[in-house]
Amino acid sequence: MMKTIFDPATREELIARINTLNEQSTAQWGKMNIYEMLKHCITYEQMMLGKLRYKRAFIGLLFGKMALKDFVGDDRAIKRNVPTLPQLKVKGANGNVAAETSKWIALLEEYAADDDRKIVHAFFGPLTWEQAGQLVYKHTDHHLRQFNS
Repeated sequence: MMKTIFDPATREELIARINTLNEQSTAQWGKMNIYEMLKHCITYEQMMLGKLRYKRAFIGLLFGKMALKDFVGDDRAIKRNVPTLPQLKVKGANGNVAAETSKWIALLEEYAADDDRKIVHAFFGPLTWEQAGQLVYKHTDHHLRQFNS
């Protein structure tokens, strides 16, 4: 069975991993520093939770559904250096890592409310509840692996 953010044990495992991050955490790949990654993940969760809405990327309209199968079709981890949507890029930022870690965790804890909200990804488009849960897990895991956590 594929992991999902909606599973309490999986969510707690991710939160425990997030709690290992600190100011000295460095990326194993990619260009983001720890603070930029945290801001990126917070923005991603805000999109997935419907707190921020972005216009669908044109290329996503063309290829989003097909690409989604690569992301949620099995339990493989997201590959390194997958392109980031422009709306979710954070560059040249530094700040309070502990504060941003707390914000990210609070957003992940919102997935405990199984409210079956409508989730629209800026690239993939409308997602089923199951697809959203798997995608949030994989995205979180991807960035935690990026920072060796």
